[in-house]
Parts: sequence; C-alpha cells; structure tokens
Amino acid sequence: MTAPLRSGEPIIVPVALGARAYDIVIGRGVLSSLGARIKALRPSAKVAIVTDENVAQKHLAATEASLKAAGIESSTIVVPPGEGSKNYATFEKVCEAIIAARIERNDLIVALGGGVIGDLAGYAAASVRRGLDFVQVPTTLLSQVDSSVGGKTGINSKLGKNLVGAFHQPVLVIADTALLDTLSPREFRAGYAEVMKFGLLGDAAFFAWLEANWQDLFAGGPAREHAIAICCRGKAGVVSRDERENGERALLNLGHTFGHAFEAGAGFSQRLLHGEAVALGCTMAFEYSARKGLTSEADATRVRAHLDSVGLPTKVKQVQGGVPGVDALMDLIGQDKKVKRGKLTFILVRGIGQAFVAGDVDPAEIRAFLTERLAG
Repeated sequence: MTAPLRSGEPIIVPVALGARAYDIVIGRGVLSSLGARIKALRPSAKVAIVTDENVAQKHLAATEASLKAAGIESSTIVVPPGEGSKNYATFEKVCEAIIAARIERNDLIVALGGGVIGDLAGYAAASVRRGLDFVQVPTTLLSQVDSSVGGKTGINSKLGKNLVGAFHQPVLVIADTALLDTLSPREFRAGYAEVMKFGLLGDAAFFAWLEANWQDLFAGGPAREHAIAICCRGKAGVVSRDERENGERALLNLGHTFGHAFEAGAGFSQRLLHGEAVALGCTMAFEYSARKGLTSEADATRVRAHLDSVGLPTKVKQVQGGVPGVDALMDLIGQDKKVKRGKLTFILVRGIGQAFVAGDVDPAEIRAFLTERLAG
C-alpha cells in the first residue's frame, strides 16, 4: 500500500454508471461547496433536507448556509436518531413532509446524516412522485465509506434488516471528513469496521496498511482521507460492474449475514451498532471459513486480534444485553436477502483479501457453529 494521500484539494471518485454516473467528493471542509455543486447540477432546484435530531444540532446550519449562499431554497425534515427510524411510520412521515414541501420532480432531496438517514431519505426519494433525485451528505465514517455509495436505500422490517427498499443512485455524494471529528469514539470505531471489511474481502495489502496506520486514521491524520478514498474507489468499481448485486457486489456483504442477525436480535438498538455487528460478523465469517478448511486459523486469529486492538466486538458475549437463542438467530439468517430458493448464502474467505460467495451453505453446520459461539 502506498503512502497516504496528502491533505489539500478534494479527492474526486467517479462512479461510472453511464447516464446515472456521479461523483464522490472527499475532503475536509467540502460541505461548504454543497450549494455550488447542487446549483451546477440542478440550476433552479429546491431542496428538502432530511436529517436527524443529533445531526441537525451539529451540521444543519452549515448545510443551510451553503445552500443559501448558492441561492437555493430549502426546507428541513427532522426525524429521531438511530436505527429505530428506519421503519414504516417514519418513512411515511418523511414522504408526506416532502410532498407538503411541494418538492417536485426537478427538485432534490439532501440526505444529511449517517447510514440510517441515507437509507431512509434515499428510499423516500425513490418513492415520492415515482422518483426524485437526491444527494448524499454522509456524516459518519460508516456512511462515508459504504452506505452513501451505490444506491441501496430502504427500511427495516420486523423480520429483518433492509428487507424493504429500492436501488436508487444519488446524483452526488459530499463526504466532508471534518464532520467525523464530531463523532463519539464508539460511533467512529463502528464505522471503522466497514473500512477494515474492504481489506478483508479483496485487498490484503490495504488490510496490512490498516494494521500499521489505524491509529492515524482515528486521530484524523492524512490516513483518514486516504482510507476513505480507497474504500470509495473500491466500492465505486464494484457498483459500476454489478449495480444490483447479481454477482460481485454480494462480496461487500462480508460479515453481514451473521451481523444482521445479531443486529436484529438486539432490536436494532444502541445495544449493538451496525458496524459493531459487522465486526462480529467478519470475525465469525473467518472463524467459520477456518473451520471448513478454507482459510487458516492464523488468518482468523489475525483478524480477531486487529478488531480487538481497535476495540470492536469479536465475541457474542460482548453484545450488550445478550442475543436471542440459536433458533431465533437461524430464523433471522433465513430472512437474509442473499437466500435463494430457501438455501443459505454466505460470504466466506480463502484468506485475507480473498472473499467469495458460498451458496447452499448447510444450515446444520451454521446452527452447530452458532451454538458453540453462543456458549462462549
């Protein structure tokens, strides 16, 4: 892995999707350019900003100021923070508020927040008036490297995570790395799980670089923007080749089949953040792969050791309040979006940086593996 990119001019990562191509703009302070960039894309558009209460206190004023400086009229829709807002009731509230604000098809939605807001606002944009364009302004590390890119939008069902939604690409992503300075240590660590995942699934050199440089990334040094750009370039390439997850894009779900089950089992609550669930899921994906002889025990140990050093969970007993029993977890895994004709599909590994899609995984083996892990 090369040395980190130097801070300075924004890094522009293009997402090549033909007529629906868009740019990811990465850098400190790029939020101030939001209004000018929107005006260049949609010269006469109005904007509805969708955000949550916590983000509104920290970043809404700067967002509104950038839009006002560009002569853009805006209204704001504020929802409660947290995964609990990715539900039918809040989705209805957001859709009705967009309509009440008289946002028309040539106008824009701005999703100002983390992954929850991006998914919720994006799905509302995909639905209202049969489709409005939207801009992602991700405010968490997790959303900057993962959920803001690629057009996956949606809400949760009582039966599982992200089971209701649509593919709806943004027209622009503004990833201001200065906004990450306001995150709590726990939120930042949770986002790091998605950064680390990119190395585990397809870039062993990047994972090794993270092992050596993660502390600079956490401290806000040049490693932060470098890592975000690496992840965005990687995801942009995958999305441009497999937009609707018919093949290669499924690899981005490394750790998510186990992780989503634990996250749902914890009630989509602060007991287990999404990134924490991904960290736990990645650990288990490597451990299960090692059990099957696909990868070495040394690789599984190396992944677990790195996550332990960062402070992310690697054992089920670290989930606050515990998780449901194996029967409930197997039911949740059975609702995973990658299930085909009732057969379980997991992302497994042949080593660090060598993930692959494994179809028709034996449920009995998964049940036995989970039973052991739940026992300690």
